[in-house]
This record gives sequence, C-alpha cells and structure tokens, in this order.
Amino acid sequence: MGPALYVIAILGCGDSEAACREVRRIDRAYATAAACSAASATVLATQADLDFPVVQAECRPATALAAMTPRPRG
Repeated sequence: MGPALYVIAILGCGDSEAACREVRRIDRAYATAAACSAASATVLATQADLDFPVVQAECRPATALAAMTPRPRG
C-alpha cells in the first residue's frame, strides 16, 4: 500500500550543478500522486517571490515530509 497523501514541496535551485533544496511546502494534501502532479504547475506559478535561479515543484509522500520535519524538544 502506498502513501495516503501527497504534498507539493517547492525547491530552490542554484545555477548549473548546485543542488536543489526544499524552501517551502504547500499546505494542501492530495489523495493521489496524479492529482498532486496535476496541481504542481499551477502552484509553481504562485511562487515567484522566491530568489533562486530555478524554482521547481515536486510531489512527495506526506509521510516522508513529516519524517523530515524537526520535532520540538521538551
């Protein structure tokens, strides 16, 4: 069984060989990878405020992003 939800991660990329890094996550979940991919171009068009030579949208399983999020200690 695959992930239950997908989210769009916005990646900021440098020139040429520079690695991309996640700079933003869109606060909306999609039920399928296909639905996420279909929405990614529209979402990407709203990210013009980012100061990177290249900006990309990538669909990722919501579970993978949750695992990457630092949790507060306490």
